[in-house]
Amino acid sequence: MAPWPSPGLRARLLSAFALLCVVTAAAVAGGIYVQARNAILQRTQDAAVQAMTGRLQALFPLRDPAPGPAGLGEIAGAVTDGNVFAIAAYRGTHSAAGAPPPPPPGHRGPGDPPQGRGGPGGAAPAPDLGAIPPQLRRVVAGGRVAWQRVVWRDAPFLIIGTPLLVTERGRTVRLSGIEVYAVRSLLPEQRSIDGLAASAWLTGGAALAFAVALALLATRGVLRPVRELGRAARLLGEGELRTRIAVRGSDELADVARTFNTTAAELERHVEQLREMEADARRFVADVSHELRTPLAALAAVADVLDEEAARLPEPAGRAARLVSQETLNLTALVNDLIEISRFDSGVAVLAPNEVDVAELVRATLRVRGWSQRVRTELPPAVTARLDPRRVDVILANLVGNALRHGEPPVSVRLCADPHRITLEVRDHGPGLDEAVLPHVFDRFYKASAARARSEGSGLGLAIARENARLHRGDLTVANAPDGGAVFTLRLPRRASDPDGEPE
Repeated sequence: MAPWPSPGLRARLLSAFALLCVVTAAAVAGGIYVQARNAILQRTQDAAVQAMTGRLQALFPLRDPAPGPAGLGEIAGAVTDGNVFAIAAYRGTHSAAGAPPPPPPGHRGPGDPPQGRGGPGGAAPAPDLGAIPPQLRRVVAGGRVAWQRVVWRDAPFLIIGTPLLVTERGRTVRLSGIEVYAVRSLLPEQRSIDGLAASAWLTGGAALAFAVALALLATRGVLRPVRELGRAARLLGEGELRTRIAVRGSDELADVARTFNTTAAELERHVEQLREMEADARRFVADVSHELRTPLAALAAVADVLDEEAARLPEPAGRAARLVSQETLNLTALVNDLIEISRFDSGVAVLAPNEVDVAELVRATLRVRGWSQRVRTELPPAVTARLDPRRVDVILANLVGNALRHGEPPVSVRLCADPHRITLEVRDHGPGLDEAVLPHVFDRFYKASAARARSEGSGLGLAIARENARLHRGDLTVANAPDGGAVFTLRLPRRASDPDGEPE
């Protein structure tokens, strides 16, 4: 399973800014919200307790220490106002929830339903005695003032319970058994709290938008130098050694830009030195090779004479004559190879293409060198291509010669063709090439002495063969066959200037 792609630097910076903003806004807004909520509820609770206590003090002395429903209703009515409903209870008897205070003359009668029965503004029904938590009733029955916030029919209420105490003549205080519960709606406070929450969300959203804007500005300031550095690095990798970055400011990114410029300048200087050294070496090889051609021509003529007379000379002299002749030929081949490779290095090697029959070209290469009987061929007829016959002959001579010298028979040459390219495979059936040797087969002066018998060549033949293939816009590769032996594959376009004929 492919790994998830890593997000870019811009996405990571934006995410970090947004996450920091959300966490900070949530922490700050949440803390403020909780503190404001607790303060609002505490203030409301304290005010309701004080108001209830003050109203209950006006009831003393009690007219009836054992009140019935009517007396309990009067007690509840004394506590009830526009925002508070009251319930009075005594030994299983209780007043109606939300009993109003006695109405003024000319208004509602005693049996009229209390005003605000549905809660302040008619928003919520008033709880009855069953809505009072049993735990709260036990605390109040024990003689203590207690309060609790409850939710009744999806509406919040504050229930404050207090016992009525009776002071006897001996200043002894005892419980009267009467419990009064004031129920205050918290809908206004809930709306205020909801408003605070909405304000907190809006503040968080505004902070998030501000953080994203800051993140965009920050990423722009950070990513622009990074993008410039990346572009400069790509250009430097492509060989544009004069690439430099404009240094702005004195921060860490400016230090990176200065370091890049210094490194690029040093790299350019070293590459220029290497190029000059390489050019000098190539000129030296080319000059020496050309200077050696004249004396070698004279030596070759003398060597031919010695070779002809070697059979008539005494044995030590004859062997020496043949050795001189052979080494002269080898030296001549080396000089010619050096001259040829120097042409490729200097860029003066050119093609002389002609329309040729490829099969006939292969047969001619084998026939001229006397290899026709030693090499198997698989050459389909009527395969033509526009090639440089001399250079293709050099490639084939190197490949087949190496196969015959270093491989084992049978050696074969196979021709394949398609509308755009031709493919020539030269194969032997020897042990093949060592895996460590394969990457260096086409290196100059490289000899695979550890894998094959000692080579008497210059080590330039395969390098020249590949350069000739590339001059045709083709390629030359090597691999080991599965059943043994090395396989050299030459791919050439059927038209040397045909872009469709480029190697795969």
